[in-house]
Amino acid sequence: MKLWVGLGNPGPKYAGNRHNIGWMAVERIAEDHGFAPWRSKFQGSLTEGSLKGEKVLLLKPETFMNLSGQSVGEAMRFYKLSPADVTVFHDELDLAPGKVRVKQGGGHAGHNGLRSIHQHIGEAYQRIRLGIGHPGHKDRVAGYVLSDFAKADQDWLDDVLRGVSDGAPALASDDTGRFQNAVALRTAPPRSSEKASETKIPIDKAKINRAEQNTTEDTRSPLQKLVDRFK
Repeated sequence: MKLWVGLGNPGPKYAGNRHNIGWMAVERIAEDHGFAPWRSKFQGSLTEGSLKGEKVLLLKPETFMNLSGQSVGEAMRFYKLSPADVTVFHDELDLAPGKVRVKQGGGHAGHNGLRSIHQHIGEAYQRIRLGIGHPGHKDRVAGYVLSDFAKADQDWLDDVLRGVSDGAPALASDDTGRFQNAVALRTAPPRSSEKASETKIPIDKAKINRAEQNTTEDTRSPLQKLVDRFK
């Protein structure tokens, strides 16, 4: 059994905030993979489902970000899980928008939600770092993360959420490489060269035809050339 936690703040005021991208990720997984209806439990919202034969619990703490660890710790103790069974989806200032990285253990880098989780269960849990970019100055961070994603962000945000959902079964199987590949196929799909090839071929043929016409030897006699001029 695995416990996947999406970090965010409760209430419609915060629903579209950059700080809530962790919530958005687990909600997308639940929707796409037919998880059970959400229910109130462990000071948050909980649902459960199965991915690749692995039972997965999805939790959205509703304690507000800086107390997230209370909800996570309560759920972990109830199901007798270890920190190694926990994966936390959260916003990451130090990654460019649209970038997604997996990290095992380590510090909280000043993230209030991770700091709270550290206090309650330690640091030996897995994180899915969802890049939102940095506003450029630390004094602007609070306002930035508590602001909604801009309209211009919607395309890459949707790609990230789709990619995370696509890769969820691989993540449940502890195949983080395949998970990252699934995200990359959404956020940075390989570019096809088929169209370029289709337009290049007739251009090359036209050049060849003109070259052949220009290099064809004129075998007419002088008299025939004179006659052809007056036709």
